[in-house]
Amino acid sequence: PAGSSFSMPDELIFMMGKYEARIPADRLYTTNHLWLKPDGSRYQVGFTAYSVRLLQDVFFLDWGIDPNTVVREKQDIGEIESSKALSTLYAPCDGTVGEFNELLLDDPSGINTDGYGDGWLFTFETDATLLSPEDYRKLLEDSWEDTQRVIKGQIN
Repeated sequence: PAGSSFSMPDELIFMMGKYEARIPADRLYTTNHLWLKPDGSRYQVGFTAYSVRLLQDVFFLDWGIDPNTVVREKQDIGEIESSKALSTLYAPCDGTVGEFNELLLDDPSGINTDGYGDGWLFTFETDATLLSPEDYRKLLEDSWEDTQRVIKGQIN
């Protein structure tokens, strides 16, 4: 409301044990741990700090589709290899994948070092309903117990 001193935080924090997973407030989120930052009529899309933390060091990225491809939610669009595993990348929702971040194809380490900046993955156009930062943090809170079990299973 006008005149109130209440302001939105620049980011929320979700604690993964001792690790702070940042959730910037200037973008929206998906249930498969991608962020979508408005950029004109489209979004820039990248991995959230939470997903980067689970992946650990990303060292290979490969797209299975061409730029400007119409995709369905959960469609296989590529794969990513990290010190943890080789993982399939899925479309966050129905929409159109625009251009890929060419810098990452040569050197995907930007995902690890600047995941909310130069480490963006691709541009995307969608009309889908996305999660607010608050909704995304709640999703993480609600699934954290299960996630910890998975992480411990990977470590042991």
